[in-house]
Amino acid sequence: MKRSKVVIMGAAGRDFHNFNTYFRDNEQYEVVAFTATQVPNIDDRCYPAALAGSLYPQGIPILPEEELPAIIRKNKVDQVIFAYSDISHAELMHKASWVLACGADFRFMGNSLITLRANIPVITVCAVRTGAGKTQTTRRVCAILRQRGLRVVVVRHPMPYGDLTGKVVLRFANMADLEAQDCSIEEREEYEPLIENGIIVYSGVDSEKVLREAEKDADVIVWDGGHNDLPFFESNLHIVVADPHRPGHEISYHPGEVNLRLANVIIINKVQTADRRNILKVKENIAKYNPKAIVIEAASPIKVDDPSMVKGKRALVVEDGSTLIRGDMAFGAGTIAAEDNWALDIIDPRPYAVGSVKELYAKYRHLGPILPAMGYTDAQIKDMEETINNADCDVVVSAAGVDLKRIMNVNKPVVRVRYELAEIGHPNLEDIIDEELGPVLFACHDDTCKLK
Repeated sequence: MKRSKVVIMGAAGRDFHNFNTYFRDNEQYEVVAFTATQVPNIDDRCYPAALAGSLYPQGIPILPEEELPAIIRKNKVDQVIFAYSDISHAELMHKASWVLACGADFRFMGNSLITLRANIPVITVCAVRTGAGKTQTTRRVCAILRQRGLRVVVVRHPMPYGDLTGKVVLRFANMADLEAQDCSIEEREEYEPLIENGIIVYSGVDSEKVLREAEKDADVIVWDGGHNDLPFFESNLHIVVADPHRPGHEISYHPGEVNLRLANVIIINKVQTADRRNILKVKENIAKYNPKAIVIEAASPIKVDDPSMVKGKRALVVEDGSTLIRGDMAFGAGTIAAEDNWALDIIDPRPYAVGSVKELYAKYRHLGPILPAMGYTDAQIKDMEETINNADCDVVVSAAGVDLKRIMNVNKPVVRVRYELAEIGHPNLEDIIDEELGPVLFACHDDTCKLK
């Protein structure tokens, strides 16, 4: 039987999951390559033979997405599978047209083919765009479940950079585990706040193995999706976060619109800083595309550790890199915190930028006078450190979600910005979890479980 030749377009996450769950041992297909984009330094490597299975004794090359036409021609590719997230519908169809013009089919994979079923309840937390407030929602869900006496583990959408063979299953219970895995800033932004709250976090390349290990530690799993990707696990309650600062994006980005349509609960976050007309536009789109969803409005209160460090000072603002770069935001919580706490001025870091940081400003022209926290490699972290140390300012206001002083030597005081989810009115997440999942969670074995 002739095997259909396939390329998987990805960004070191969904692409590997699709391969592992559907293509790895499937003799109908030959995956000739992965392509990589969005994240630096994830191409020009190999999906190793140890993970690829018996059909791929040499492993599978991971090549830059720019080489896709040549890969299709050279290998006579039949199908190209699209497998990454946070891309506008217009750009996505440009990708499809590109592939079709090269003579291959362009394919999406339905979630029913590739989602995994857990042996315990799963709550999935996803978003319509990067930076909507998914991570703080995950923390809120975890807090509610723990108050009910349940053992909670978060499984985070994988971010498998570097050597993939050592990242099959990753378990983070403390800061030492982050150090042992030499985690990037992007990984730390997601893991550190959970670990600080006593939550064990799992991640890794092979989601089936990750799930089975996580089940050993938990009565319930909370899936924390990456960017606006879909869950890798079947869900008992699918919570999706929308952002009224970007009205209309909930129906114009992939796969964020899929999340919107699938959601049991949709949280319209950041309402305290959004224009009411934009909130109403998001509500109108929800009513049109998923009228059965429960809709919650929520604030995202922003606090700084020590407001006196900000008042009257010239501040350099560090923002969450993913929110700015992949979420297309010009500013974030750090800017709001600096303004609300009476910073004398927010200085523009661009004159002080070096290396990869300087390249970011050249590439992403929409950025305001902020410093995006981008550190996938030691060299990038060093460039960010040098940019901060070069800057003529009094204080660094950091909303990066990570303790900068833990990973770099900064020559200025750093004040951290924190934000949590605060639902407004009822029903809130507590009401919904108790009502929707109470019967499912009755089987938990802990006698302190308040849902019994």
